[in-house]
Amino acid sequence: VQLQASGGGVVQPGGSLTLSCAVSGLPSWYGMGWFRQAPGKECEFVATTSRSGHTDYTDSVKGRFTISRDGAKNTAYLQMNSLNAEDTAVYYCAASSQAYSNIYGYTRLGAYDYWGQGTLVTVSS
Repeated sequence: VQLQASGGGVVQPGGSLTLSCAVSGLPSWYGMGWFRQAPGKECEFVATTSRSGHTDYTDSVKGRFTISRDGAKNTAYLQMNSLNAEDTAVYYCAASSQAYSNIYGYTRLGAYDYWGQGTLVTVSS
């Protein structure tokens, strides 16, 4: 199983980026998530989507970030708008083969079996 994250880069405050996570070797999954780790901080949940289409976001990105997926391409996306300096971090995508009764199960790091290598997002003027 391989998750390939891409799309990171340097963007000015207020700008936008779209991250992609291409999944190979995993025919099906129950949840896809994005996490991030800023310098000197712990890894934190950002967004998740379940196979049924439910989504959840951490409060700081609600209204600015959108998680989506393309089943045909087995790829998940994270559209990030109105970026600010606090969004600077390495972003990781992850896939879960575990079935939870609701979307909140996929907000935990421990819910995920497979992880991508991370892509760096830097928000700076």
